[in-house]
Amino acid sequence: MPRVTPGPTDEDYRRLLELRTGLRRFLRWSERQAEQAGLTPAQHQLLLAIRGHPDPRGPTVGDVADSLLLRHHSVVGLVDRATTAGLVERGPDSQSLSVVRLHLTGKGSAQLEALSEQHLQELAHLAPTLHALWEALEAADGAAADEDRHPAARPRD
Repeated sequence: MPRVTPGPTDEDYRRLLELRTGLRRFLRWSERQAEQAGLTPAQHQLLLAIRGHPDPRGPTVGDVADSLLLRHHSVVGLVDRATTAGLVERGPDSQSLSVVRLHLTGKGSAQLEALSEQHLQELAHLAPTLHALWEALEAADGAAADEDRHPAARPRD
């Protein structure tokens, strides 16, 4: 017998809209901050993908492509432009000569650090709102999961 599940409530739609709007506002704000610092939003994301990568040897172009959800050749072009701008440098991998690792230059590190401080402050400001929205979405998801685990509690047709 097919399971009949109720659709999202008006409150669910409101929360989803509020969350998406908040995320889009943050991303728009982030793009403006990057531009004011003399970077394109894509360069800012590239610098963050390099600096935030967990491998101490630095990421490869493929690693960055995975982080940024871009194609390999798109990242190559982005790295080329960032290298020309003095933000990023390529270097050999210590274990394999066929692997190229990416690193920030001093200029790239300084620009990323300044932007990251601004972003962390803004996220701290937004955290209570985003946390409340996230908890509400998790609560709604938890209620649906409880309903799945306890089908006897559901009204039958």
